[in-house]
Amino acid sequence: MGRRKLEIKRIEDKSARQVTFTKRRNGLLKKAKELSVICDVDVGVIIFSSRGKLYHYCSTNSLTEILQHYQNCVAMGPGAQTGVRGTREEKSKYAGLLKSGELLQIVDRELGETCVDDLTVTDLVHLEKQLEDALIQIRATKTHLLLDSISTLHEKEKILVEEKRRLEEKIAGSKTDGRTNKMIMDLNVIADSQMTEQ
Repeated sequence: MGRRKLEIKRIEDKSARQVTFTKRRNGLLKKAKELSVICDVDVGVIIFSSRGKLYHYCSTNSLTEILQHYQNCVAMGPGAQTGVRGTREEKSKYAGLLKSGELLQIVDRELGETCVDDLTVTDLVHLEKQLEDALIQIRATKTHLLLDSISTLHEKEKILVEEKRRLEEKIAGSKTDGRTNKMIMDLNVIADSQMTEQ
């Protein structure tokens, strides 16, 4: 037997509608992720539940970037879309991590207006995963910045060590010059005293 054809209309039973929404939402987000990976394209999906809850997926971790790209394409007109896209590597250079402002907006949206008791386990798991992913990205950025700072300090240290070495050589050279001058003066004094004795 094949699959039965489902008539597309609003589901009247509230609990059945919620179950269908959850299943189809997860299926849609899964398909969006697969499309992104298999075809190497940028995908952004935004879903609002009947209660106004936001669910989204973004293949570049920056939904703002995809929306900006969309707005640029729409603003340029239908024929101008070819050649606008760069390579994935070029875009990944600019594709930032979840910005702290975006993260705060997500948390505020999920927890600020809604009572935590209203959230389903799936919603909480989804929010927890977003927070964990954002925390991992923030830690990676922090580590990267610290390593850059350490590298810069090592470069400054090398420059200072080299400058110190040059100054020590200069001081040693001036001491040698001072001894040479003293020896010349001593020889001149001896020579003068010998000339006066004669």
